[in-house]
Amino acid sequence: MVSGFGICAKKVVVVDARHHMLGRLASVLAKELLNGQKLVVVRCEEICMSGGLVRQKMKYMRFLRKIMNTKPSHGPIHFRAPAKILWRTIRGMIPLKTKREAAALARLKTYEGIPLPYDKIKRMVIPNAFKVLRLQKGHKYCLLGRLSSEVGWNHFDTIKELEKKRKERAQVTYERKKQLAKLRVKAEKVTEEKLGP
Repeated sequence: MVSGFGICAKKVVVVDARHHMLGRLASVLAKELLNGQKLVVVRCEEICMSGGLVRQKMKYMRFLRKIMNTKPSHGPIHFRAPAKILWRTIRGMIPLKTKREAAALARLKTYEGIPLPYDKIKRMVIPNAFKVLRLQKGHKYCLLGRLSSEVGWNHFDTIKELEKKRKERAQVTYERKKQLAKLRVKAEKVTEEKLGP
């Protein structure tokens, strides 16, 4: 049994990262990965970062100026996509010296939006990393997707459109499910009335 999620380690856990704080989410996920849990993180563009957008953008611009003098292709590599930024944050929290730790990072998948196989699977949240529980009232924050679009990620609008369509499909499915539940209850009442007296 894995401590954080309380389920079998071989099962893939889908984590909905919407409105979670970046650092706290990354630290919890890093620990779970080292424990042997397979993780898929969706909706990375809606992760929160403490501090306003201007401040975060300035910090990222300072990071973009860091290059290797003799061979810039050797690093650091500046990821712009929110999913890759989360991946890199988690990588920084996992020591990569041994095979166990390299295998831990291989168990992680990160996505913007909710791609097709995972939209039908139950998604988990991590209360320890929620913005409403962790960020003090009135403090500024910015979304990772917004920051990424400001520093060169070009798919923010595309992901928004895809998410809008997914939510519409999910709403239709939910309404259908509610109607079926009502019909089932009605049918059970009718059978009880017939069999009762």
